[in-house]
Amino acid sequence: MSLQPARTRIAPSPTGHMHLGTARTALYCYLLAKQTGGQFILRIEDTDQKRTVPGAEQEIMDGLRWLGLQYDEGPDVGGAYGPYRQTERRELYQRRAQTLVDSGHAYPCFCSPERLDEVRKEQMKRKENPRYDGTCRNLDPAEAARRVAAGEAHTIRFKVPQEGVTIARDHLRGEIVTENKQLNDQVILKTDGLPTYHLAAMVDDHEMKITHVLRGAEWLGTFPLHVNIIRAFGWDEPVWIHLSVFLKPSGKGKMSKREAAEALKDGHSIFVKDLQELGFLREGVLNWSALMGWGVAEDEVMSIEQMIERFSIDSLTPSPAAINFQKLDHFNATHIRLLPADDLAARVKPYFVRQGLVVDDAKLLKIIPLIRERLTTLDDCVAFGGFFFQDSVSPTREDLIAKNLDAQRSLEIAQKAYQILEALPVVNHESGETPFREYVESSGYNAGQVFGVLRVAVTGQKVSPPLFESMEIIGRDVYLRRVAQAIELLK
Repeated sequence: MSLQPARTRIAPSPTGHMHLGTARTALYCYLLAKQTGGQFILRIEDTDQKRTVPGAEQEIMDGLRWLGLQYDEGPDVGGAYGPYRQTERRELYQRRAQTLVDSGHAYPCFCSPERLDEVRKEQMKRKENPRYDGTCRNLDPAEAARRVAAGEAHTIRFKVPQEGVTIARDHLRGEIVTENKQLNDQVILKTDGLPTYHLAAMVDDHEMKITHVLRGAEWLGTFPLHVNIIRAFGWDEPVWIHLSVFLKPSGKGKMSKREAAEALKDGHSIFVKDLQELGFLREGVLNWSALMGWGVAEDEVMSIEQMIERFSIDSLTPSPAAINFQKLDHFNATHIRLLPADDLAARVKPYFVRQGLVVDDAKLLKIIPLIRERLTTLDDCVAFGGFFFQDSVSPTREDLIAKNLDAQRSLEIAQKAYQILEALPVVNHESGETPFREYVESSGYNAGQVFGVLRVAVTGQKVSPPLFESMEIIGRDVYLRRVAQAIELLK
């Protein structure tokens, strides 16, 4: 391997459902680590306790495992650089914050939330960008230390440079130059002793020896702050890669909650758990999400092994990517076709069971070749193949009446179909096709009418897998009984 082993991390906050952006970042981190013989780490950034959602951490771990992105180190698997929850690393952050205070790169801030709010309002009245006004920055360090020792409530702010520029390098965008007078003295340690992201993530990436930081482009705004914090400690910087943002399907802005809800109604979602329940394959989701931000052909079908082989951070693109759910359908259907029959059978079985159907595994294996080409998502299996596992079907009288025919003539077709089927010891494509084609030619009815009545009678639906192959699997007693029931309904 020409590349040094990379240590990458996915560091989500457990504040809601695991979404597509987290999944794609995790995938890129995983690909880079595996390609270079390195490690992929899960770290839970749970310092924002007010926004933490019960169960969200478990959903993250379950989502990564469902996607097949098994992490080498993490909260539930351990590792040499734990703990892997930030709330369990509080003392480390406090020590590191004090180091910055001692070196003159940070200072205690005693300003109350009320005062800060007033300052912010006054700045907005003057049409200035809200920022900290530096009141506590100018305190004598000895006085500040005395107030801290006396137990006065305070935060710790990072002291950004006020003159010159900060040059930060992003792997995809090159050098980003920011005038330091535009920077703000951000809080890095809150009054409760927990860090903000600005301190915690920088400390953890250093302590865990992360070599490449892949994260969302929304962090570009505080990128200069973060590199200044790392430089204040005198640490080596990781390779920074700010990934492209996802836009809603129209390409205008990010997905809102309302638009996400609308997508769910159409059988799509930006949340990993939903995608799993909707019947999408991990392979389809990974292939789809990988290409939104990776400069390879948009229709490139790849397995995870092929992605590992081909991945390069040099091929990532900073351009925003519109979410295209039609592409997701395309990739999912393609990967369904690529699955071995026994694997696909195992994956669709839970969707049949969820509908209360008792699934015979041998029969399921037989129907896979018949329904595979019709599936876009795994849960489509019920619509196309549920009738195989039902004791009876319940077509409506209207559905049994063929196009441009009335009930009486449709009844005539059903009765003739029963006679043909009863005379055949076995029905399959070869034995069934010929007598029914002969009936079409002699009766004056067209093929759509004859086969349409038979299809609805046998399957209970107007669209089904190949008819005679389906009847062969269903069995003689069952299809004869269903056609007889259709005859009674038409009468």
